[in-house]
Amino acid sequence: MTDTLDADRTSSDFDDDFEPFDVEGAPELPAERYLDRELSWLAFNQRVLELAEDPRQPVLERANFLAIFASNLDEFFMVRVAGLKRRIVTGLAVPTNVGRSPGDVLSDISRAAHELQERHARVYQELVKPALADAGIRVVSWDELGEGERAHLAEFFATQIFPVLMPLAVDPAHPFPYISGLSLNLSVRVRNSRTGRVEFARVKVPQMLPRFVQVSPDETVDDARYIALEELISNHLGDLFPGMEVLDHHVFRVTRNEDVEIEEDETENLIKALEKELLRRRFGPPIRLEVSDDMDDVTLELLVRELDISDQEVFRLPAPLDLGGLFDLSRIDRPDLHYPTQVPTTNAQLLPREPNQQADIFAAVARKDVLLHHPYESFATSVQAFLEQAAADPHVLAIKQTLYRTSGDSPIVEALIDAAEAGKQVLALVEIKARFDEAANITWARKLEKAGVHVVYGLVGLKTHCKLALVIRQEQGKLRHYSHIGTGNYNPKTSRVYEDLGLLTADDQVGKDLTRLFNELSGYAIEKKFKRLLVAPLHLRKGLLKLIAQEARNAKEGKPARIRIKVNSMVDEAIIDALYRASNAGVPVEVWVRGICSLRPGIPGISENIRVRSILGRYLEHSRIFSFDGGGDPQVYIGSADMMHRNLDRRVEALVRLTDPDHLREVDGFFDLAMDDRTSSWHLDGDGTWVRHSSDAAGHPLDDLQATLMQRTVHRARPGIRR
Repeated sequence: MTDTLDADRTSSDFDDDFEPFDVEGAPELPAERYLDRELSWLAFNQRVLELAEDPRQPVLERANFLAIFASNLDEFFMVRVAGLKRRIVTGLAVPTNVGRSPGDVLSDISRAAHELQERHARVYQELVKPALADAGIRVVSWDELGEGERAHLAEFFATQIFPVLMPLAVDPAHPFPYISGLSLNLSVRVRNSRTGRVEFARVKVPQMLPRFVQVSPDETVDDARYIALEELISNHLGDLFPGMEVLDHHVFRVTRNEDVEIEEDETENLIKALEKELLRRRFGPPIRLEVSDDMDDVTLELLVRELDISDQEVFRLPAPLDLGGLFDLSRIDRPDLHYPTQVPTTNAQLLPREPNQQADIFAAVARKDVLLHHPYESFATSVQAFLEQAAADPHVLAIKQTLYRTSGDSPIVEALIDAAEAGKQVLALVEIKARFDEAANITWARKLEKAGVHVVYGLVGLKTHCKLALVIRQEQGKLRHYSHIGTGNYNPKTSRVYEDLGLLTADDQVGKDLTRLFNELSGYAIEKKFKRLLVAPLHLRKGLLKLIAQEARNAKEGKPARIRIKVNSMVDEAIIDALYRASNAGVPVEVWVRGICSLRPGIPGISENIRVRSILGRYLEHSRIFSFDGGGDPQVYIGSADMMHRNLDRRVEALVRLTDPDHLREVDGFFDLAMDDRTSSWHLDGDGTWVRHSSDAAGHPLDDLQATLMQRTVHRARPGIRR
């Protein structure tokens, strides 16, 4: 094991052409060697649902997992299903679906999605709702309320809800209204008392109001009742349609295609083109219609006809629809019903060297590379402090940073503004095409520009997804580079719930690599030759394929060989095939994946040496790690890239090689825990089935990896650092 980078092992080597390593006598890889990526994604969301089903989880966390499931599925339809339908219409191939027609794929997705949504509704009604009631949080219906409670809610409706409602009639003078995506709506049929004519109307449930209304202000948080907003509205429809007889009402919800496409080569102003496309997104075609299971056929036929939607795209579900509204309930201030509070620690290397002193991030990083692990280690006292210190330090001359997603009132953005106002050179590469954060990122870009920050938007045709920050500091008459390369966004809010890694380093070679990369991102081309980075789209895939092939050669030659990969998604066929070849060569392959996995493990003659695990829990596993034994010279990279076509071919991604022996051991320890049979996880079978392993044979719960890592981080004291 080495702590310096061998000059003969640089990422520029990966640009050379090489032949994939073929295992002598290995069978030809079968056509059906990939699992369907969309069904695999649905299986991921099923794992989220299984956490909601788990009575060992705190009940408000179970409600939160139900809401996460709903939010995930909304985005799946808005983007993945919408994209698949677009590919079918335009005749494009559907990836990783060899031997199956696009229509079959869409039918399978629809069937699986229907089953999951019905299961989701049952979990709420039969498991989580009763558990919430047992804990003193009761979701009640109008019929369960007394006269006094109804009178109070009627007053609340009249003063707080009625003024913002907008009932829209449908008749010859009023065409069928536009139904915005993801809005919750009431379909209402009324009869005119004078003419006897039956009319249809639509009432939109206001999204800015709480989804669940507390029945009585006198009830305490420990014992309170709540009623769904749409039920409160539906029991006061007479106020909205005076003089009309309300015949019936039902709840429905529409999901629209919200995938944004811009022909960047044909536009002169990317921001204006994107703003125009965001307006178009609101009017994308419907791709899913959710209706309450009591909806009558006449109303359903009207909706199907007016929305131009197929029967396959209709989902009949028990009320309440849109369980994403459970996010509101999950935030109730009941610490006893949430996960125990865990406070991130400051990385030991970044602690002040003397009591009552302020930490000097530059001095700490100059002494030794710092490997950060969020949320176990604080983002605020590491990455945020690094950039804030850089903004205030008179010796800092320049700051360069990528911004993919950040939060409102972000201290990261404020640090860049402070630096620019202090006269430093500041470059911010803002990715305004970050899905569903486009509008927010445009706002931040304009705010940065007004402060004097040099704002650029990356390369035409590519999203800049890498997580990079570079600080240039003058020290003793020389310029020194301080760099941060991470796996997650510069977002203080998500850093508290997303598991990510980051490297802070003063290594001159990394600094020079980032200097070239930033220069090329603000210019016109991507440089191939980096020393300690692998960068997409030109050579990251090729570099990983070469590392995988080398492990296969090492195994055949009797050298130490092992591959360990942690990603959010494993889809890319070339990478998967390379792992199959390595498995055939005898290389143990361990894949730790949060979401989609198209690789089939454990298939005799194909992947019997491959194991795949998934871990979901309190924190969202988000880091990406690529670890290769290297015949005794470990090659370990962390960075922003998942193993998907878009990451490897259509994004700027960056991986950095870890060289410090302590960091290599730490990363190995993460994998040892994750792959240990005593750790709670899901195991993937070759047929695409994920099996949860959360208890041992005696029924005792297995270890929680995230709790274990938090305990280790809290108690860890790294050598050579004075506390």
